Amino acid sequence: MKTRIKAVQAGNHEQLRQAFDVFSQASNQLSGIYLELQQQVSRLTGELALANGELQRELAAKEALSQQLEQLLTALPGGVVVLDQQSCISRVNPAAIRLLGEPLLGMSWQKIVRERLQPTGESGEWLAGKGAFPWSNACRVYIESSVSEITGENVLLLHDITEACALREQNRRNQRLAAMGEMAAGLAHQLRTPLSTALLYAGHLSSETLNPLERKNFADKTVERLHHLEHLIRNMLQFVKGEPVSAGEVKLSVLLRRMQQVMAPQMQQCNLRFTVRDHSMGVSLNVDREALGNAVMNLLENAVQNSPAGGLITLACDVTEDEVILVVSDEGPGIDPALHERVFEPFFTTRTEGTGLGLAIVHNLIRSMRGEIRIDSVAGMGARFTISLPRAEDGVEEGLVLRNETETVEN
Repeated sequence: MKTRIKAVQAGNHEQLRQAFDVFSQASNQLSGIYLELQQQVSRLTGELALANGELQRELAAKEALSQQLEQLLTALPGGVVVLDQQSCISRVNPAAIRLLGEPLLGMSWQKIVRERLQPTGESGEWLAGKGAFPWSNACRVYIESSVSEITGENVLLLHDITEACALREQNRRNQRLAAMGEMAAGLAHQLRTPLSTALLYAGHLSSETLNPLERKNFADKTVERLHHLEHLIRNMLQFVKGEPVSAGEVKLSVLLRRMQQVMAPQMQQCNLRFTVRDHSMGVSLNVDREALGNAVMNLLENAVQNSPAGGLITLACDVTEDEVILVVSDEGPGIDPALHERVFEPFFTTRTEGTGLGLAIVHNLIRSMRGEIRIDSVAGMGARFTISLPRAEDGVEEGLVLRNETETVEN
């Protein structure tokens, strides 16, 4: 019995020892884990302190940048208006207040436009007023818009262009005055010679020694010089008149036939050959009929004046998908390439009897029709003038692909 009791006690003692060993191991493990946690907490505390310091530095830098931007916004000479997603004003700078007046913050931009802005007719330009003075005294501003992709805010930039517009208008006025002065000088130069000649012939008519034949000869020469003056003045008025105002449908084949009928007698009188090549394919243009006719007529008359006897003058018309091309070419002396840029200047001419207005008028007329004209010429090898005009969408007849008119007339 005693032996059994001792055995039980020994077993319990062994179990207690084993349990104590397990407890000791668990305690050691917990101590290690706690120590590791302490180290992690210490490391994380250091990292947090570093991150907090970095955030503080970034916050300070952003605050400094914000102050700099605020100072810059305040110092900007141009107005800045920030609109929220509801198009209400959320921020402005002093320049915007100076241009638009107060109040601004919280107001609808559309209301500001209605009450304090007036369109000028120029894209992006407005008259800005505060309501305290008439529009005639208002500032002129140019408004640009930029939408933020992040916030959706719309930033408006208002540039005060009042002085720039005044300088621009003064420059235009000076240019007009200079052009008028150049025109007056050129006109005086052009009128002086035929007028002096007409006065000379008219003076001879008063002579009592003239026989009827001589008197008629001087009278015809006087009338001829006066007609020359009238033609010069008519060209001048046409040049000054500028752009045509009316427009209508012009069938190119009809225009070409009219040019052939009008110019053929003059070509025959000057012993010139005249060819019209019509490849217009029934196309029409929406332009000023008289303006286009006058432009082509002036080019043909210029070719007549520069062509030798027996020379060939050609008027050709072709069409592409986007434009109509009219070409007038001759076999005259041609024009030096160095003078190509000047041939369309008013009063520039290479002929003694030339007025220097014919090609300038053509240039103005073609530009008024949104077209272009260019010259291809080499001295001694004739001249070629090419007119390019944009085609109107409604200027093409139905059945275009079924019709191809080609007309060639020679005299």
